[in-house]
Parts: sequence; structure tokens; C-alpha cells
Amino acid sequence: MNEQLDDTNQELLDYQTQRFQNLMEETLQCCQTRTAYLSRKFDLPQAELRCLMLFIGERYLTVKTIAQKLEVAKSRVTKVIDGLFSKGMVVRTVDPGDGRITLIRLTGKGRRRLEEIGSFIRTAHEEVLLRMDPDQRRGVLSSLELLRSCMEEVKSGLK
Repeated sequence: MNEQLDDTNQELLDYQTQRFQNLMEETLQCCQTRTAYLSRKFDLPQAELRCLMLFIGERYLTVKTIAQKLEVAKSRVTKVIDGLFSKGMVVRTVDPGDGRITLIRLTGKGRRRLEEIGSFIRTAHEEVLLRMDPDQRRGVLSSLELLRSCMEEVKSGLK
């Protein structure tokens, strides 16, 4: 009896694991589709769009920081920054404390574009939430917080 219960639990866990994996892949695909849409809508290559979004809440960033956050080589970041620079969205300045470091900051044009993108994303997220009743929203947000926490725990165990 115990073995059968264990087998049943394992089958349920196997099903749930597969369902979770599928839902995560579908959610990731939805996010990637949104990023591609934003890229077209705001006429920015996806790499530039992702880089621009790193400036949310930041006064400036370094090439090294951007490379770490985007998980790309510094040489790739230089090309991305060059693209944003040519569009007038960022400027480079030398760090007054360390002349070897270049600081990247948004221009007024870059800040305005980032605000437009942020506003569009907030509106899209609001539309998603409005398709649920308030109790469902609370449940979804609570579940997502739990999911994020569990994923962070597993990620920290991978190191």
C-alpha cells in the first residue's frame, strides 16, 4: 500500500513538474514576444532595449555593470552603447574618482524613451490584472512571490 501511494505521489509530481515546465516555457515565450514587440514599437534593437531598461532607478552605469546584468561580454556592451549613443539616448563621461572607468548615463531623450517604454509595460501589466477579479489578482501575486522565492532558493543552491 505504501509503495502504491509513493508511486501515485511520484506520478503526480512528474505530471506537475512537466506542467510547471510547460507553463514556464510558455510564459518565457510570451515575455520574449513582448520584448520583440517593444523592440519594433520603439524602434530599438532588443539588446539596446534591454540595456536601456537597466537604467530604471539608476543615475549611471558602467560598461562592466551592464555586461554583468546582460550577461554578455564588455565588447558587446560597447556596441550596444554605441547604438544608444548614436541615437542620442546616452552619453559617456569619465568617472571623476577613477579616470579608467567610463560612466554611461541617459540623456533627456533616453530618459523620455525609457519612461515611454515603462508606461507601455505598466499599462500592459495592468490590462492583464484587470482580466482577473481582485481575489484572483491577490492569489496570483502571492503565488508569483512564492514562485520567485523558491526559484531564488534553488538558484542559490546551484552555485
